[in-house]
Amino acid sequence: MLAVCGFALSLASAAAFASEYQLRSLNVDSPYARATPPGAMTAGAFMKIANRGNLPDRLVRAASPAAGGVELHEMKMEGSVMRMRSVVGIEIGAGETVALRPGGYHLMLVNLKHPLGEGEDVPLTLTFEKAGSLDVVVKVEAMGAGAPTR
Repeated sequence: MLAVCGFALSLASAAAFASEYQLRSLNVDSPYARATPPGAMTAGAFMKIANRGNLPDRLVRAASPAAGGVELHEMKMEGSVMRMRSVVGIEIGAGETVALRPGGYHLMLVNLKHPLGEGEDVPLTLTFEKAGSLDVVVKVEAMGAGAPTR
C-alpha cells in the first residue's frame, strides 16, 4: 500500500511540473491561453520566462500548428490609451524573469485553425536568439481565466 501511495505521489509530482520547460539557462513556466468563442481568429498565449544564465537572450519567434502565425506583442499605455503592437523580440535579461501576461508582453496566435477549447493542449515552438528552439505545450484555460495556479 505504501509503495502504491508513493508511486501515486510521484505521478502527481511529475504532473505538477509538466508545465515547466528548460532550454539551457532558460526556464519557461506555465504556458497557457484562454478558450476562445466560436469564430475567433486570434488568441493570446502567456507564460513566464526566466533566464538563470549570465548572458541576456531574446525570444525572437514563435510558431504553432494551431494558428496561421504567432506574433510577439506588447501592450502598454500611451497617454490614456492602451495600445497593442507587434515587437521584433522580447529581451530576457541575465538573471531576470519576464512575464508574458494579459496587458503586457504576450504571444498572439493569429488566423486560428479552430477555436481554442478549455482543456485543450496547443503545441508551440519558441525560438530564442542564443538558446535555440524549445517546444512547449500551452494549456487552454477557461475564457477569462487568469494565470494557472499549478
